[in-house]
Amino acid sequence: MTNNLENSNYTNEVCNVLNDLRKKIPLVQCITNYVTINDCANILLSYGASPAMCEAYDEVFDFAKISSALYINVGTLTKEQEEAAVLASISAKVNNTPVVLDPVACAAIPRKNSVIKRILELGRVDVIKGNIGEIKFLAGEASEVRGVDSLDNGEGALDSCMLLAKKYNCVVAATGKEDYITDGSRSAIIKNGTDMLTKVTGAGCMVGALCAATAGAYEDKFISTVCAILSMNLSGEEAYEMCKVPGSFRVKLIDCIYTLSTEKIMKEGNILWQ
Repeated sequence: MTNNLENSNYTNEVCNVLNDLRKKIPLVQCITNYVTINDCANILLSYGASPAMCEAYDEVFDFAKISSALYINVGTLTKEQEEAAVLASISAKVNNTPVVLDPVACAAIPRKNSVIKRILELGRVDVIKGNIGEIKFLAGEASEVRGVDSLDNGEGALDSCMLLAKKYNCVVAATGKEDYITDGSRSAIIKNGTDMLTKVTGAGCMVGALCAATAGAYEDKFISTVCAILSMNLSGEEAYEMCKVPGSFRVKLIDCIYTLSTEKIMKEGNILWQ
């Protein structure tokens, strides 16, 4: 187990994700919640991707064909979004487009689970990214949640991620005070981050969008997911150093995503690899 990214065999791969993303400018189709849709679009632009908030039922199948990745967030799920998300995931399966699924509030609202189940059964999912409470719930474990927020302390989170990753043959990431990512064989625990990310609406949605961006630019979805979450956490740390209040922090977060460098990733990334 290694606790410093600079000394890890994965160093170059994680940095390559960011380099490849900024060269390829992946087109990321987003079917996401209305509370944070603008933040997701702006953080994707700042990261080096091209966002398309395409969710109309009559358009999503064709748009998924030309997209580099599809991000599905069920946070404010309307009936049209529900059908559009399922249809887009089917198109992604047919057209080999990577999909990131964000099961927002699945532990609090039962209806969301029927939609998630349809996506998993009919479509394609490469990455499931949720908070610890959501991931534990999907794994059938006891979890503590309050609406869209996880109150879980993280105990057993990696085991839940492993269970889901093996069940659905995908990468699973659980975010919290520490972030857990696994593909069922390789695992990483990211120890970077700041509590200020919990004071800004949509930080989880934004990191889900970043996961889709990296998935659209890099073949290894485990490494790409690590890069996306690490990018968010490092940028959050830097933004917090500049300002200690939520409103200004939110603006600086997007600025810091824009200026994030591979040198910063190498120097400041703090990850336990397993």
